[in-house]
Amino acid sequence: MDQSIINFKVYEDSVEYVGMAQATLPDLTALTQSISGAGIAGNVEAVILGHFDAMTLGLNFRTVTDQSVKLSEPRRHTIDLRVAQQDEDVVAGKVVVRAVKHILVVIPKSDKGGSVAPAAPSNGSGEYAVRYWATYIDGKKVREVDQLNFICYVNGTDYLADVRKALGM
Repeated sequence: MDQSIINFKVYEDSVEYVGMAQATLPDLTALTQSISGAGIAGNVEAVILGHFDAMTLGLNFRTVTDQSVKLSEPRRHTIDLRVAQQDEDVVAGKVVVRAVKHILVVIPKSDKGGSVAPAAPSNGSGEYAVRYWATYIDGKKVREVDQLNFICYVNGTDYLADVRKALGM
């Protein structure tokens, strides 16, 4: 039974970022096409295989740090979110720690400075356009979305392999 995130760390190029408060992972929203015509009683929404709306990563910082400022450099950044996740094995009666890792290639699109007040965090944040997202659970790749290279991999199946083949890629 999955329970909670114990804690997480954020890295860029194997360097730990300090002062990180929270990360908001991207939403995967499939592109769709409305289908109507003869033989269809109304409209049907067709989900386009392996194609998604633009994705955004959100990072919230407690304070301004060298690392948080570095993430505003207008270039690609490779972010590694390493998560310790708590699950419970209800049969064995044990708590199990799972390693979940998200690798994201991002480009900054907004940087919010937050606020300045005595004895308070600044709560700055950034939003980042996602170019690549892969998820690993206990070292096993379970998801990879790479829109520029036509990759939509979920649980061992690359759903765009036939599309790449049809396109001569």
